[in-house]
Amino acid sequence: MSGTVEQLQAQIKDQGAAIRQLKAAQAPADDVQAALALMQDLKERLRIETGAPPADAKKLVLKTPKGTRDYTAKEMSVRSDIFQAITSVFERHGAVTIDTPVFELKEILMGKYGEDSKLIYDLADQGGELCSLRYDLTVPFARYVAMNGVSNIKRYHIAKVYRRDQPAMTKGRMREFFQCDYDIAGAYDVMVADAECVRVAVEVLSKVDVGAFVIKINHRMLLDAVFETAGVEEEKVRAISSAVDKLDKLPWADVRLEMTKEKGLDGAVADRIGEFVQLRGGAELLDQLQSMPDLMRSEKAQQGVREMQAFFKYAEIYGVLDRISFDMSLARGLDYYTGIIYEAVLVEEEEKSRTKSPAKSRNPSDESQARVGSIAAGGRYDKLVGMFAESRGKKAADVPCVGISFGVERIYSVVMSRMREQQIKANRTQVYVIAAHSGLLEERMRIATELWDAGIAAEFMYKAKAKLQAQFKVCDDERIPWAVIIGQSEVDDGVVLVKNMAVRDESQGNGVRVKRVDMVAELKQRLGQ
Repeated sequence: MSGTVEQLQAQIKDQGAAIRQLKAAQAPADDVQAALALMQDLKERLRIETGAPPADAKKLVLKTPKGTRDYTAKEMSVRSDIFQAITSVFERHGAVTIDTPVFELKEILMGKYGEDSKLIYDLADQGGELCSLRYDLTVPFARYVAMNGVSNIKRYHIAKVYRRDQPAMTKGRMREFFQCDYDIAGAYDVMVADAECVRVAVEVLSKVDVGAFVIKINHRMLLDAVFETAGVEEEKVRAISSAVDKLDKLPWADVRLEMTKEKGLDGAVADRIGEFVQLRGGAELLDQLQSMPDLMRSEKAQQGVREMQAFFKYAEIYGVLDRISFDMSLARGLDYYTGIIYEAVLVEEEEKSRTKSPAKSRNPSDESQARVGSIAAGGRYDKLVGMFAESRGKKAADVPCVGISFGVERIYSVVMSRMREQQIKANRTQVYVIAAHSGLLEERMRIATELWDAGIAAEFMYKAKAKLQAQFKVCDDERIPWAVIIGQSEVDDGVVLVKNMAVRDESQGNGVRVKRVDMVAELKQRLGQ
């Protein structure tokens, strides 16, 4: 290669001299450009020959894309515990799990999310079908039900979804994140399945210990009746609903301004809406609504009140009434909801949202002002499956559905904020096999094998001459609770020393002597197995 490099360097030198002569002789521009092009070609060949980077190459920046992140071993340990806690609740209620592709046909997703459709990630056209990354797990589930002719199923699904949102990483708002969905599909008595979804939410949020929370509920039929009574034009209903949904973040004055200035709603109509959407309470709010003759002329309002009465009755039976707040401002901007809707929020965050200054909430890119927000949300969507059935040219076959989705990233950010890193155990190792003197590698391997065969999580240091203090340090750093310690005398006597590494008790000495044949049984007893 050196000969070729030297030749190219010589040619470049000669070409440089030729270019200078052409310019000095005021040669035609075309001749000069041709000489410059040849020079550029020679330099590129030299770059390739020497393996040098392109002249315009930028230095590689090692980072994750905006709105995504890596997780450490300790962080993944916490997340794994959260997933297991959620899954155990889902399965206790009889749910089965399914999986769907991470991307769907674009036409499947479009028109299902209202104003949030702009947050869908479209994939580049590779000369085939137009696809997009899934925005949530609900629409893919409805597509699955319609495509497979499912008439009833209680399913859960834990997977990643993608949104081109403005991220606030420390608050759990990301562009790639996990959702944990629990849905019940099938025709059942009014509000029985709906109330169980709220019960599931209470169990999950209590088990992962996010702190005090409240589940806000409303009914889309009541909200639609409010808009109808107030005089909102049909084509503006979804846009006004989206504005109302911001009342958990903005004061009424700001929401009213959006309705009138941005959405073109008459001020008097907005004021009538304001009389309703600022109402909140419990089951007694239904009595208040029934005392409003203008509202109750609407058949939607009548049906909404009847269904909510059933819901409150079942919620009391399920023991979750104290966790519920009937909030007429809850709108849930997604287009597919048809009945009850709900959203779980932290009590502390909810109180902050009602007392903060409006000026502090207007910059969505200011992460310091971001709240954790909703940690779970869902509702009833009875028409979505039928919509997909119609698209296949079949007779519409609506399969009523209701479900709830848990925002794992937001739950995780809350849980992690309450933990100290040194308290987190990243691995599941229960026993560390230690050599008291240098050597004994093969004996440590034999003991570890016995422990693995017995179903005990065990490790040892992969060094023939492992230092004692280095092995103890692994137990401290990795929070490994028990150690099996051996020296040559223990091997000769057919015993091991079992020591509790989780406590600093000098009375233990080097550990308790246990016969080698009794080692597994002794450890299982101490581990509670």
